[in-house]
Amino acid sequence: MKTDPLEWLPGHLHERSRIFGSLELPENPQPNGFVVYWMRSAVRSDENPALDVARLLAEKLQLPLLVYHSISSHYEFASDRHHTFMLQGARDVQQQFESLGISYAFHLATAQDREPHLIDIAGRTTVLVTEDMPVDPPRKFLNSLVAKTSVPVVCVDTACVVPMQLVGQSYTRAFKFRDKTKRLRKDRLQLEWPTVDVADRAFETNKLPFTPLDLGEQSIAELVARCEIDHSVGPVVDTVGGSNQGYARWQRFKKNSLGKYAKRRNNALLPDAVSRMSAYLHYGMVSPMRLAREAAEHSTAGSEKYLDELLIWRELAYTFCFYRDDHDQISAIPDWALETLDRHTADARPEVYSWEELARAATSDSFWNVAQQSLLMHGELHNNVRMTWGKAILNWCETPQRALNVMIDLNHRYALDGRDPSSYGGLLWCLGQFDRPFEPPSPIFGTVRPRSTKEHAKRLDTNKYHQSVSAVRFEPTPTVGVIGAGMSGLFAARTLADHGVNVSVFEKSRGCGGRMSTRWTDAFGFFDHGAQYFTARNRDFQRYVQSWLSDEVVAQWPDPTLDSSQKIAVLKDGSVTFKSDSQARYVGTPGMNAIGQHLGRDLNIRLNTQVQTIRSAAVGHELLDADGKSLGTFDQLIVAVPVPQAARLLEQFPVFGPRLDQVQMDPCWATMASFSAPLTDQWAGAFVHDSPISWAARNRTKPQRDRQFENLVLHASPEWTKQHLELEKEEIGTLMLEAFWHASGIQPRDPEYVTSHRWRYAIPVSPTTERCVWDRESGITACGDWAGGPRVEGAFLSGMAAAGRVLGTLKPMQTAVTEQQKLF
Repeated sequence: MKTDPLEWLPGHLHERSRIFGSLELPENPQPNGFVVYWMRSAVRSDENPALDVARLLAEKLQLPLLVYHSISSHYEFASDRHHTFMLQGARDVQQQFESLGISYAFHLATAQDREPHLIDIAGRTTVLVTEDMPVDPPRKFLNSLVAKTSVPVVCVDTACVVPMQLVGQSYTRAFKFRDKTKRLRKDRLQLEWPTVDVADRAFETNKLPFTPLDLGEQSIAELVARCEIDHSVGPVVDTVGGSNQGYARWQRFKKNSLGKYAKRRNNALLPDAVSRMSAYLHYGMVSPMRLAREAAEHSTAGSEKYLDELLIWRELAYTFCFYRDDHDQISAIPDWALETLDRHTADARPEVYSWEELARAATSDSFWNVAQQSLLMHGELHNNVRMTWGKAILNWCETPQRALNVMIDLNHRYALDGRDPSSYGGLLWCLGQFDRPFEPPSPIFGTVRPRSTKEHAKRLDTNKYHQSVSAVRFEPTPTVGVIGAGMSGLFAARTLADHGVNVSVFEKSRGCGGRMSTRWTDAFGFFDHGAQYFTARNRDFQRYVQSWLSDEVVAQWPDPTLDSSQKIAVLKDGSVTFKSDSQARYVGTPGMNAIGQHLGRDLNIRLNTQVQTIRSAAVGHELLDADGKSLGTFDQLIVAVPVPQAARLLEQFPVFGPRLDQVQMDPCWATMASFSAPLTDQWAGAFVHDSPISWAARNRTKPQRDRQFENLVLHASPEWTKQHLELEKEEIGTLMLEAFWHASGIQPRDPEYVTSHRWRYAIPVSPTTERCVWDRESGITACGDWAGGPRVEGAFLSGMAAAGRVLGTLKPMQTAVTEQQKLF
């Protein structure tokens, strides 16, 4: 009979532990060995079963103990919101371990140090202990570790009062789970958590392959800004991570509201009626055993209902995910729900919304929009509203799987409690999980329980709910001036406005888009004479591009389904060859400026307004135009213009000088020529080699363009442009067309129309390593493609980083709950 190498553990820990690999406990200490506790989802020192197992193993093996804790930038939905909360929790736990004398090493993945050090550490350890979190990505990370190393791994359930592995199977109905776990729950509910009393041996952290980060003196906002994550999802200022804040919130709820929980919990207008503990439970910053024990001691109708939510519905979801690895797939719901939803997949949808329309709460359903705004702005959604929010999404997606994908994305991206089994349980419930059929069938839902936003709105004062959600929870509420309405400025402004920040944008031109601009002519239509196309490599930018494709704001170009006339060529000395790359390229429709118009919709933008001077005021900065007229005073500024212009505007702020001076911008002459007949049927756009010309594009080949004329756009090389920078545009047009005829081998012909435009600051040749340049003291951020990289994508990411800098400065209202309650 196989022996259990963990049978010596105390019963309350043994029942929570399982082993991957072969664990042998040698009688004598191993030289240079140590025990690692890989902390992931139980970021606390109290009542932490995984920590207790690790300490006891280290004691039995007579080895040092190391707690290794890291935050990666590569997990799905990585953002300032999740990173900030996790870092706040890490700071708390670092202080706790320091007081306990336990060796703790924290690593934060940044652009300067991306390496995941776990595999290296695991290869040198004797045994590794971690938490049992039965969802992805934690489960995938664990499986990857087990596959890549031979180290024995002990997995410990830290999240449930009744250990998941004791339940034995997944359940799809709460009453069955309640009955099955009744005895297990009763035996464990009121037990005090035993204290582990061992002499922890210190681990010499200077032997690690990285320098552990001391969070005590670090600015968390600064740390977050260094990470390559989604900076468009800002921190939740009034929900601070860590055990200290988590238990403080619990004590307030227990004292003031637990007894009334049963009566008040479904009213989303009462912010203190629910515990708001789900984020702390998700990251394991508080002990569910302690919360359950203290709630049981309360012994009221309210505490009984709270325990039902905590111990039945929450642990039902955890156990389901433990025994099922398809928790993020439609196959996870019961057969009856799969069958009825499949029968109604072809039912007409009232609307089909893109990801961005849903994420930005831009549907025609006002109640749903307010719910989504709660997620976007505040990182939480009242659970009773979340069920209605989730079911509405099925109405707006082509298939149930698509609806589930959208629910997962929006919930996990914005909710602090997203990405854990409870989240999946709630989202799957919207599609029939843990429920029964409801007759008669209804459109789209079949016999899945319907839950109309209109019906919910009858039970909840929508106006007051909107007031509650739209009320910002930070003070002071800053005013932000954005100079420049190119991609960087617009996306920064869009992000800030969506978070409730007051933003004004100033643009010297007559339209939005910056170099993604379009030149209109009355007789010959328009030309994309700036950026010709863009690519999408970054996953955050890709998400927006895919949504813009759905909304027909952009289209792929050339169209890969068409013939060679829709391909990218290479022109050289009259010969034509074709590129063999597979890189997808995109253009705005019906012109490149469509993206700027899309992002700028509903923003406060003042066109034809050039900011000439920034003048520091008693509070903030005043913007002045060329005539010295005030354009307003703002608490913070985002300067989203080319480097030479930014340097001039910011010359009174010395911190920017050295950082901007390193950036050089190359110019580019663009010539636009219109012909009455097509020039060729061989290519749509072309790179030009060994020529004054670097690029040529046939505008008519782009989607939704006027095909009446052959509108040709030529870009000159930077070197040639610099040599001819001060020539008149008429002469430039003649020279560039001559070069084009030679390079393309096309017989020269006279254009119906020709003009040229000089882009003086077109291409950054030495972009900064920073996504944006920020000065804490002045509250000014400079951004642009010169910081994010010389592409449209780089400008997008730089604007995102600039918005993140502003959101990272926001402070919580000291009376946030009181201010909300004043509304009612």
